[in-house]
Amino acid sequence: MLAELGFISLLFVTIFTACLTLLPAYGIWRKNSFLMQLAQPLSLLYAIFTTTTLVILAYAFATNDFSLEYVAQHSNSHLPLFYQIAATWGGHEGSMLFWLFSLSIWTGCFAWFNRHTDPRLITITLSIMGLIGFCFALFILGLSNPFQRLFPAALEGRDLNPMLQDIGLIVHPPLLYLGYVGFAINFALIIASLITQQFNAALARLCRPWVLASWAFLTVGIILGSWWAYYELGWGGWWFWDPVENASLMPWLLATGLLHGLIIYEKRGILIYWVMLLSIFTFALSLLGTFIVRSGVLASVHAFTIDPQRGHALLAIFFLFTVGGLILFALRANNPPSIVRFHAVSKESALLITNILFSLATLIVFVGTFYPMIFTMMGWGSISVGTPYFNRLFLPLLFLLLGLMIFAPQATWQKLPLAKIKRASYWVIPAIMLTFLQIWQQHTFQTIEITSLSPIAISLLILAWWMLFNTLFARWYFDLKQWGMRLAHIGLAISVIGGTISNYYAEEISVKMKAGDTQTLHQYQFTYLGYRNEIGPNYTAEKTFFAIHQQQKLVAQVSAERRFYDVRTMNMSEVGIVWGWFQDLYIVLGNKLSPDEFAFRLHYKPYIRWLWLGGLLVMLGGFLAMWAARKPKL
Repeated sequence: MLAELGFISLLFVTIFTACLTLLPAYGIWRKNSFLMQLAQPLSLLYAIFTTTTLVILAYAFATNDFSLEYVAQHSNSHLPLFYQIAATWGGHEGSMLFWLFSLSIWTGCFAWFNRHTDPRLITITLSIMGLIGFCFALFILGLSNPFQRLFPAALEGRDLNPMLQDIGLIVHPPLLYLGYVGFAINFALIIASLITQQFNAALARLCRPWVLASWAFLTVGIILGSWWAYYELGWGGWWFWDPVENASLMPWLLATGLLHGLIIYEKRGILIYWVMLLSIFTFALSLLGTFIVRSGVLASVHAFTIDPQRGHALLAIFFLFTVGGLILFALRANNPPSIVRFHAVSKESALLITNILFSLATLIVFVGTFYPMIFTMMGWGSISVGTPYFNRLFLPLLFLLLGLMIFAPQATWQKLPLAKIKRASYWVIPAIMLTFLQIWQQHTFQTIEITSLSPIAISLLILAWWMLFNTLFARWYFDLKQWGMRLAHIGLAISVIGGTISNYYAEEISVKMKAGDTQTLHQYQFTYLGYRNEIGPNYTAEKTFFAIHQQQKLVAQVSAERRFYDVRTMNMSEVGIVWGWFQDLYIVLGNKLSPDEFAFRLHYKPYIRWLWLGGLLVMLGGFLAMWAARKPKL
C-alpha cells in the first residue's frame, strides 16, 4: 500500500509542476498578481511531494519490499542497511527520481530565498523550472516508474551491483546530481531575462551564488568519483577519460568559464553574450550527461540502462531545452553593445582568455567523447579515442591557464601595472627549487637518470608552485569573495602538483608471491604473510595479509582481498592501501595460481592525496564565494 502512496505522490508532483509551469505564466500575461504569487507555494509543494516520493522508495528498500520490481532488481535482504538505502539511487529508475528530487530542492530553495526579489523575473524563472520538472516527472511516470509491482512478489532480490556496494554510492551520486541539476537555476534565470529583456549587473549578482553552489557541488562530486574509482576499481588510476567521467567534466569546465564571465559582466558590463551562451550550454551538457548515463548510447562502467526508448525520450528533453534556449537567444539577445576600454594586459583580458580556454577544453572533451559514436553511426567503421588524444590537446591549455593564474591575484581592471608583474616574477625561484626538491625526493633511493626528468612534468610543477606562491602571498583583504577565489586557485595548484607527480613518478610491479616472499618497490619491502577465507554479509572472500617495511622498520600491516558475490556471481577486488600525505602504497590481489600462491600488483603512488585535497579546497572556495555573494537585490 505504501508503494501506491509513493506513486500517488509522484502524480501530485506531475500536477504541481504542470500548475507551476502554466498558472504563474498565465498570471504574468493577464497581469493577475494572485496567479503570479502561486509560483512560490507551488514550488514548495513540488519539493515536499518529491521528497515524500523519494523517502517512500527508500523505505521500500529498507524494508526489503521485493514486490516492487525496482527493489527486487537492486537489493537483497543480506545487503547492509546503509547500502539498501543508497540503492534507492543505484539503478536507472531511482537515479532519475533523485534527479527530479534534486531539481525540486533547488526550485524550492530558489523560491524561498528570492521571495522578496523582483516578482516578475522570479515568477518566470520558477515557471521555467516547473517546465523542466514536468518533463522529467512525465518521463519517470511513463518510462521509469520505480513503483512498478511484481506479481507474484520475488522471494529475494538480485542484490546491488557489487561495484556500487561502497560508501562512494552514498555520497558521490547525490553530490554529483546536485551539481548537475543546480545549473537549471541559472539556465532558467537567463531564459527569464531574455523574455523580460532585463540585462544588468544585478542579474549577474543574482545568478552568481546559484552557479557557485552548483559548481561547488559538482566539484566535490567529481573529486569523490575520482577517489572512488581509485580505490574500488583496482587499477590504481584516478581518471580514465570514460564517457561518463567526461559527461561530468564538460559542464564543470563551462561553468568555470561562466563564473569568470559573470564576474566581468557584473564589474564591467561586458561579455553578456558569453554569459548567456555559457548558461544555456552548461545546462545543456548537464542534460546530455543524463542522456549518456541512462541511455546506454556510449559504453561505460557507469551506464545504467541500454533501453533506446528511454534514450530517445531523454534526447527529446535535451533538444527541447537546448534548441529552445538557443532560438530564444537568437530572437531576444539584442542588448546594445557596451563600449568599454581596457588594456591588453588587464583583468578583463585575462578573464576573456580564461573563458576561451575553458570553452576550447570543453570542445576537446566533447569531440573525444562523441566522435567514436558518430564515426560508427555513419558506417565508417569503429574508432576509439583514448588518453593520448586528451593529454596531447589538454596540456597546452593547462600550461596557458596556469600561466594566466600566476598573475591573477595582481591583476586589476583596465590595466595591470608593470610593478606587479615584476613582483609576481620573484616567486619563480622558490618554485623551481621546490620542484627539483620534489623530483630529487622521488629518486632518493635510486640513481637519477636524465631520461626520467620529464620536461612536461618539470614545467607543470614549476608553474603550479609559482601560481600557488603568487596566490598565497599576494596581499589579502577581508573579503570572502576574494578568499573564495584565492582558495580555489590554491586548490587547483595543489591538484596539479599531486596529479603531475603521481602520473610521472608512480611505480608498479606485477608479481607472484607465496607466504613469506618479499618484493621491493621504491624503498619499501612488501612481505606476503598468508591468507584466509572469510564470509561477509552477502559474499565470500579470500583475504591476503602483508607487512610493509622501510629500512627494516615496520611501516604498516595491510590486507587485500577478492570477494565473490553469490547472487550476482561477480568477483570484486578490494585493494589494500597504506595512505600518507606524500605517497600511497597500493596492493591489488589477482588470481590464485596455486594453493598458496597469488598474483599481485604492487603500486607506489607519490603525492596522489594532494589531488583530492586540492579538489576539496576548490570546493570550499566555491562555497565561500557563494556565501559572500548571497542575497543580491534587483
